[in-house]
Amino acid sequence: MKNLFYLIGVILLLSCGESTPSKQKMIVDGFAQGTTYKIIYISNDGINHQRAIDSMLIEIDNSLSTYQKRSLISKFNQADSIGGIDQMFADVYTISRQVYEATDGAFDPTVAPIVNAWGFGFENLYSTDSLMIDSLLGFVDFEKIDLNKLEISKPIKGMMLDFNAVAQGYSVDVLAELLERRGVDNYLVEVGGELKAKGLNMNDTLWRIGIDRPIPDLKEREIEAIVNLDNKALATSGNYRKFYEKDGIKYSHTINPKTGYPVSHSLLSVTVVADNCGVADAYATAFMVIGLEKSKKLLDKHKDLEALLIYSNENGELQTFITDGLIDFIELNPDKK
Repeated sequence: MKNLFYLIGVILLLSCGESTPSKQKMIVDGFAQGTTYKIIYISNDGINHQRAIDSMLIEIDNSLSTYQKRSLISKFNQADSIGGIDQMFADVYTISRQVYEATDGAFDPTVAPIVNAWGFGFENLYSTDSLMIDSLLGFVDFEKIDLNKLEISKPIKGMMLDFNAVAQGYSVDVLAELLERRGVDNYLVEVGGELKAKGLNMNDTLWRIGIDRPIPDLKEREIEAIVNLDNKALATSGNYRKFYEKDGIKYSHTINPKTGYPVSHSLLSVTVVADNCGVADAYATAFMVIGLEKSKKLLDKHKDLEALLIYSNENGELQTFITDGLIDFIELNPDKK
C-alpha cells in the first residue's frame, strides 16, 4: 500500500509538471524590406516561428516591394494594368484609399514619380526643377487608380504606385496575425520602427515603446516619450532624420502630393496609435504632410486614432500635443525625471 501511494504521488507530480508549461521570452529578428525587424513573444512551448515569419516577409515583398522587379507593384508600375492581384495588394490599396479620402489627398501613393525626382524613392533621380515637378504632377492622382476585383489599372502611362508609407505598418499587422494563428497571445512586433503589441510582456506589464526626441545629428538616442501599448499598433513619422542638403538647403523626405514639393512646417514628428498598424502608418505620413493645426482638426474628427505630435515653437523649443485617449498611456521626458 505504501508503494502504491508513492506511485500515485509520482504520477500526480509528473502530471502537474506537464500541465504547467514554463513561460519563455522568444526573440526573432532579421532584415527585411530594406530595414530591420524584431519580434518578441511569450511562449509556453518554446517554438521558434522565425521560418514562418521570414517566409511571410518574402511573400509581402513579392506583392508590395518597389525594390523587387518582379513584385506585383513593380509589374503594375511598368504596365497599364495587371491582373492576379493578391489579398495583400488589395488590403494595402483599401487602406490607402481610406486614408486618401479622409485626408483630402494628403496621403497619395501615386506621388511616387515626384518622390523619385527629389531623390527619396526607389529610383533616386536626384535631379529636379520646377518644370519637372509641374510635369510630374500630372501623374499624381490616386483617384484615377482603379481596382476592380483582381485587376488594377491606370488611365495614364507613367503613373506609379509606392505603398512604402503603409506597407511596413501592414507587414506588422500580417505578422501579428500569423503569431495569433499559432497561438501566441502576448507579443510585440516591430518592422522598421512600426509596431503592434498584444497582451503583456515577461513582467506582466504593458509593452513600453520609446519615442525618439526629434533632433537631428544627436550623438546618442534621446527619448522624448514612452508609450504603453494596450493591444494597439503604433507608427511614427518624422522629417528630422530623412533629408538631404543641396546648395545649402535642407529638403525633407515628406512630399506634399498637392504641390510636389517637400513640406516645410513646425511639425517634426508624429506618432499615431490605432487598432491596425497599416492605418497608423498611413495617417502618420498624412499628418506630416498637412502639419500641426490640420492634424489636430483631423484627429478631432477621427476618435479611433490617438496621437503624439512633437513640434517646434517660434523659439525653436520642442512642444507636444497629446490626444485625450493617449494621456493615461504616455510618459513625457522620461530622461529628465
